[in-house]
Amino acid sequence: MRLLTLRTGNSTTQAVRQDGDTLTEIDGFADVGELLKDSAWEEKAKSATGASHPLEGADLAPVVPFPGKIICVGHNYRNHIKEMGREIPEYPTLFAKYQESLIGPNDDLALPQESDTVDWEAELAVVIGKKGRRISEADAKDYIAGYSVLNDVSMRDYQFRTIQWLQGKTWENSTPFGPALVTQDEFTAGPLMTSAVDGEVQQSTPTGDLVFTPEFLVSYISTIITLNPGDVIATGTPGGVGHAQDPKRYLQEGQILVTTIEGLGQLTNRVVKEA
Repeated sequence: MRLLTLRTGNSTTQAVRQDGDTLTEIDGFADVGELLKDSAWEEKAKSATGASHPLEGADLAPVVPFPGKIICVGHNYRNHIKEMGREIPEYPTLFAKYQESLIGPNDDLALPQESDTVDWEAELAVVIGKKGRRISEADAKDYIAGYSVLNDVSMRDYQFRTIQWLQGKTWENSTPFGPALVTQDEFTAGPLMTSAVDGEVQQSTPTGDLVFTPEFLVSYISTIITLNPGDVIATGTPGGVGHAQDPKRYLQEGQILVTTIEGLGQLTNRVVKEA
């Protein structure tokens, strides 16, 4: 099942289910995050018979527009760890994003006035579907609602001003997320993930090539803090980022950043200067 958040005008949104080329409203839920808070979310999404909309031309919001937590994982693909000159970590490197950073799968990506080192980071996103604390790795699948595509666009100059990364990772209107939440019955981590800038592939790695799996991350993070429905875990990026290239490459105004995970969908974002 594929669940999306559709913008319906006048700053309103609607949770919808994708049926081929049609989007069916899931009545009573303004977005996918609100839907996940209902313990019967899966049954209600499957049985929804609300108004329909064409997928083509749909104005899509971030699939979960207002997650309570966005927890990101650094250094989780071996080829990225190698290109950044780091060692394989013993434990996950964690940092946070905030909901103001999120944009829809086809929205413009804001290039801030203050940074000229804006880099791409394709990522597999895990969306939590059930509240849990100290979840065992064996039980972690039961707490995952599904998966989505995210790009952890990073302002490298701000990121490396200190040993803490947050200030380079959560700029407003910088993180495309979507287009859909794809439930576990339709997706298994492993398919190819790519990012491309103006049609030139920069990253291309299977999503299964992780140091720490989604299940391990759910267990590890839930040891620290309760995970709630709609929370997001961004599981890390593979090799091919612009900052590691020689010479370094960064996003420029007017470029198109495309992030794809087979079986999940595609983000297509035009880079524009922030007003």
